[in-house]
Amino acid sequence: MSNIVNTNVGAWAALQNLSASQRSLGTLQTRINSGLSVSSTKDDSAVYNLAQSLRGDVGGLAAVGSSLSTAKSVVDVAVNGAESINDILNQMKSVATKADDGTLTDAQRGQYDTDFKNLQKQIDTIVKSSNFNGINLLKDGGGSVSALKSLYGGGSVGATTGSAIAWSPNTLEVDNVGVDGGSGLTATGSGVDLTSADNAKAALGKLADDTVTLGSALSKLGSAARTIDSQLTFNSKLTDTLNSGIGNLVDADLAKESANLQALQVKQQLGIQALSIANQAPQTLLSLFRG
Repeated sequence: MSNIVNTNVGAWAALQNLSASQRSLGTLQTRINSGLSVSSTKDDSAVYNLAQSLRGDVGGLAAVGSSLSTAKSVVDVAVNGAESINDILNQMKSVATKADDGTLTDAQRGQYDTDFKNLQKQIDTIVKSSNFNGINLLKDGGGSVSALKSLYGGGSVGATTGSAIAWSPNTLEVDNVGVDGGSGLTATGSGVDLTSADNAKAALGKLADDTVTLGSALSKLGSAARTIDSQLTFNSKLTDTLNSGIGNLVDADLAKESANLQALQVKQQLGIQALSIANQAPQTLLSLFRG
């Protein structure tokens, strides 16, 4: 050890080691507080930027999920309405078949006609009520569904301003099936009645056609519902996978950090002790000047 006072090399070295321990301890405390091993670009720029990009994808998938959920609700309402109409068509067939009996009196046939017209009104009410978020897939002109399907798979649709390209997202389309009276189901029109056996026969013919028309509509709506459910499931799994990937990149191993905390706290205490000893070293020179 040099017997000098102006330059205390030992104290400087002890101070540098103590400062390094304190910096490491500060970084470790940030990881424990945030639960992240990479919480800033200062920690690891490449990993931080990748994690931020994945977080952006997760946010985008949340928007896709919301759009698909709305589409699911619209289609589910339409499916429920179409299935209810299908049940009513069966009831109308039964009533029309009874009215086709040539032995009925006018009063009896009139009762069947009243029942038939009430069923027609029920179908009209169901069609008008099958509305969600302003979209009615059962009503002709009631709109259609165009929901976000995914973040990927779209394409550019041409230049906008300068070199910017407008992005066309990948969407899921569900067309309007239009089963309301006049344009879809013929037996629900105002000119269809059971006031005579011949009219009942004509009504049965229209009901047969309507059964085919409604069956086609139900098939389209059912297919759309299955597609939406499948896409929602995939979207949820993809979101979970991305979140897991982000965690693998930036989450801190708290068990490991806890062990490191103990070690750094000991190093800090030793650094303080070493600095104290180094600062006391020049005091020994005073003994050389005592009588």
